[in-house]
Amino acid sequence: MRGMGGFGPQYERVKKPQGIGDVPRYLKELIGGFFVRYGYIVKLVWRSGPWILFLLSAIAIVRGVLPVLGSIISKNILNQLQDVIKIGAVSEADFFSSGIMFLLIFLFVYWVLVRVVNYVNSAVNRIAGEKVVKQVKIQMMEKSKQIDLASFDNPLFYEKMENANREAGNRPISILSETFSIVSSLIEFTSYLVILLAAPALRWATFVILLVSIPSAVINFVYRKKNFQYMRFRSKERRQMNYYSDTLVNKDLIKEVRMYDLADTFIGHYSNVFAKYYKGLRSLILSESAWHIVVGVVSGVVNLVFYVIIAKKVFVGEMMIGDYTLYTGAITSIATCVGTLISHSAMIYEGTLFIDNLMAFMKEKQTVVPLSDKPEKVVHNTGHTIEFKNVCFKYPGTEKYVLNNINLTIKAGQTVVLVGLNGAGKTTLIKLLTRLYDPTEGEILLDGKNLKEYDIHSLYSIFSIIFQDFGKYAFTVEENIRFGDLNKERNIDDIKNAAVKSSAKNYIDSLPKGFDTPLMRIFEPDGLELSIGQWQKLAIARAFYSDSDILILDEPTASLDPIAEQEIYNQFDELRENKTTVFVSHRLSSATVADQIIVLENGCVIENGTHDELMSLGGKYHKLFSTQAKRYISQKN
Repeated sequence: MRGMGGFGPQYERVKKPQGIGDVPRYLKELIGGFFVRYGYIVKLVWRSGPWILFLLSAIAIVRGVLPVLGSIISKNILNQLQDVIKIGAVSEADFFSSGIMFLLIFLFVYWVLVRVVNYVNSAVNRIAGEKVVKQVKIQMMEKSKQIDLASFDNPLFYEKMENANREAGNRPISILSETFSIVSSLIEFTSYLVILLAAPALRWATFVILLVSIPSAVINFVYRKKNFQYMRFRSKERRQMNYYSDTLVNKDLIKEVRMYDLADTFIGHYSNVFAKYYKGLRSLILSESAWHIVVGVVSGVVNLVFYVIIAKKVFVGEMMIGDYTLYTGAITSIATCVGTLISHSAMIYEGTLFIDNLMAFMKEKQTVVPLSDKPEKVVHNTGHTIEFKNVCFKYPGTEKYVLNNINLTIKAGQTVVLVGLNGAGKTTLIKLLTRLYDPTEGEILLDGKNLKEYDIHSLYSIFSIIFQDFGKYAFTVEENIRFGDLNKERNIDDIKNAAVKSSAKNYIDSLPKGFDTPLMRIFEPDGLELSIGQWQKLAIARAFYSDSDILILDEPTASLDPIAEQEIYNQFDELRENKTTVFVSHRLSSATVADQIIVLENGCVIENGTHDELMSLGGKYHKLFSTQAKRYISQKN
């Protein structure tokens, strides 16, 4: 299973039988797994709306009865017409007063009813499908907000998510629709079976039809399983094809793709991956179709034999013409019903295997949780002391430690700057501090207590953070700022004040709709695309808007020009007043005001102190600072 752990499909988690004695247990576990998945689907649809199950059940019963009713009406019309022909000429008035006229009216009502039921069934399935898709999407979104951030760094997690997202939305209602089609077919099958059993000469026909259908059943189930396995193991190829095709329509990447003439490269990669993906899929489809053609020819020959037998009986006067249509229709319908039962059962089986993807996604375990059922609440609006004790960290699925034996203390109200080259572990340390990850070894204390003892949401609420890869949301300017603290009651003055402090107010006032301007041209035709610097000012405004105790800034001014950067740092003096502040910056001029500078290299703290202390030490920080200072001096000269 390529290291998939517990994520394999249900049937693959069942240990294959090693001997004859293991077969009953194997089948029991296999069937049990099917019903577990099917029960999950029924519950999912029930939560989407109980009316869906009730309506589909009623429609299934009606659709099962209607074909038989139509066959009986047609039989009686033909038989009565044959009787009239035997009697001889009758008047037109006799026709309108005969039972044939009433049967024709019933036939008309039957046709109308069939159309109405089909339209209602289609409408219910479409509406129910939308409801179920919404239920599944909400369920997945609710789950995603609980999943550890570490899961998003794992390619196997994306395989889970891709499979669940691709299949789970439409599969549940499709499976239930197939189920109720089986109910209809069973009712229809039983009714026609009774009709054939009533004719002594045709009783054995049913058993022959069932016997001929066995190979078709085997083919369907075998290839549904093969199809699932193929789709399951080709998840990587599908994600690659999506990535290559999406790259050429990604507005953020298309400029570079054009300038470096990368389009043909991505098209070539897409074509190569598709060729491998398509080759196996085509072979699977052609192989299944070939087997079905063989079985279909055999089934057609069997039906021909029965048609000849019935026609012969009509020819010699043992049956009437209406009986011919009824019995041949019954044979055809029974064969069709059996085929429907087999194919729909196979599709349900395949569908439940795919729904296992959703079940696996929903079972993804969250490890970043409080240690106890009654976690501590963080005290707000007060100073906080943070302490790292022998903290080590490596990303899940990797062996290399990103952080090694980190020991440091950040006192309440301090301004701390993290310094180091790219890959030194600065951003990872921030992710551990905010408990987006848990340390692999060691512990992090907040006010003397392990971060794991606190309620997660309470803990997150004390942080205001600007990540290096800050969020750009397709909402209005105001909403982008308010996302800093949605629990705060909306106050336009607070929003504008945050924009002023982040130096975003000037350009916001020039926008067509000011704070109500929609951003990003994704949904709104009048949406605006901001420059990266303008977006960064908006992200900083979110931090100003947030009422937090600890301010964390990961390269907060990386996309700003020097003048805008200086304006922001001037505002930071006000922002970090009475707050504990941790920020990362490659521009070391900002570190001179810090109470503590922490220098990281290869995941280790190699220097720790004030600007003056580290400069007098003459170590790594002195070298980095002097190099930057020399560059600025040479530029001025």
